[in-house]
Amino acid sequence: MLAAVSSFGLSGIDAYPVTVEADLSRGLPAFEIVGLPDAAVKEARDRVRAAMKNTGLEFPTARIVLNLAPADRKKSGAAYDLAILLAILKASGALGADLSGFGILGELSLGGELRPLPGVLPMVLGAGALGLREVIVPFDNAPEGAVAQDVEVYAAKTVGEVLEHLRGGQRLPRCGAIPSEQAPLPPVPDYADVKGQAEAKRAVTVAAAGMHNLLLLGPPGSGKSMLARRLPSILPPPGYAEQVETTKLHSVAGLLPRGVGLMAQRPFRSPHHSISAAGMAGGGVSPRPGEVSLAHHGVLFLDELPEFNRNVLEVMRQPLEDGEVSISRLGGIYRFPADFMLVAARNPCPCGQYPDMNRCTCTVRQIRNYNARISKPLLDRIDINVDVRKVDCRQLFGGRTGKNSAEMRESVLRTQRIQSERFSGENIRFNSQMDSALCSKYVVLDGEAKNFMEDCFADMDMTARGAYRVLKIARTIADLDGDPEVGIKHLREAVFFRNADIQGGV
Repeated sequence: MLAAVSSFGLSGIDAYPVTVEADLSRGLPAFEIVGLPDAAVKEARDRVRAAMKNTGLEFPTARIVLNLAPADRKKSGAAYDLAILLAILKASGALGADLSGFGILGELSLGGELRPLPGVLPMVLGAGALGLREVIVPFDNAPEGAVAQDVEVYAAKTVGEVLEHLRGGQRLPRCGAIPSEQAPLPPVPDYADVKGQAEAKRAVTVAAAGMHNLLLLGPPGSGKSMLARRLPSILPPPGYAEQVETTKLHSVAGLLPRGVGLMAQRPFRSPHHSISAAGMAGGGVSPRPGEVSLAHHGVLFLDELPEFNRNVLEVMRQPLEDGEVSISRLGGIYRFPADFMLVAARNPCPCGQYPDMNRCTCTVRQIRNYNARISKPLLDRIDINVDVRKVDCRQLFGGRTGKNSAEMRESVLRTQRIQSERFSGENIRFNSQMDSALCSKYVVLDGEAKNFMEDCFADMDMTARGAYRVLKIARTIADLDGDPEVGIKHLREAVFFRNADIQGGV
């Protein structure tokens, strides 16, 4: 007999349909799985057999062939366990329910319990487009299932509960009806804790307002990490579509906290400098998102930037331009969104004390080699560079704290509302996303401003990319100041932030 059950696979963060076909025939007992299964899928034979035995179900004595269609796409993971079990029961005649409108997801324990899966959210969101009316997921994935609105998603703890539901008995609970306890949001540190650093705070505000990439340069202990880690406190909360996309990425990566349906905060990722290129950009046999994608709609903070392997830094160049990562494999191309704000921090030299020659112990060659660890093309993609100097003792213990996060956030939100209105007819949201055509449209310079830019282009040996980034920064500064046109004062400040001493002065 032949039976088919619908399930799902993942390509990047998008789901595609997988049909689990079971054929039972006479002959020597055997259990074969075809359709490009990986090792985890092949091991489903033992999990399904043990789960049926320990649930009181009879495993058929027959030749069983399982096909995972489409057969030309590699299948990975344990998400097909429950679908395989139901397909076998259906083909053997032990289950008479019509399974044509159901999507089935679930890893099985040997005792017949359903274990949580990564990537459930994109699968249930894609179920409606595939014409399915119901989806069954593991109980621990109920918060993700509750996000789907155009399909009924039910949560089950055991195989027995699933069979009872399918046979018309005790219904499974709807995911949306299961109470979930959202973990309290962790407190975000406030910029009121940062004493002095008015210039650096201004640079951070400009960067957050236009979602510009930012590099903080300064000696150890000057407050670079403090400034970077407080950035989420001045960013606007993510919209619903941003929450869904961010949650899908973390779900696929298996990093979604238990009990969380949607991530309510913008991500802040801070990988260690020992990370690999695959860990940064994503990869693996069955590609999973890397740090640049996990920081999507949020902040990627790279502390001690020159300590990262150069190959790791170079893989960020394409995501910084395109806003996505493309990973090519034999089975196809996997795409992960990676629209993030890069914030990096670094010392001016290996010992960190340059240009204080009374304390710096580095030679000129050591400083040059240290700076050469970061390529010019990558530095060219960083919009704002700011020197973070050591705080004066009087500022540290008795001075004013300057603006706090609430005040800075108000400026950022006001500026982003201006950008939202400006780009309502465009396919972008922030000044940093403007291309050359949009820069020409929205950054109109008068004669004096044009002459200033021409002089800067020649004197500072700017690239075309660098010149347009100055215009983008100037547009954000003008929006912050409430000025409709970009003038020479905005350009001067933009050039100052763009042309900081990013190479340590050597």
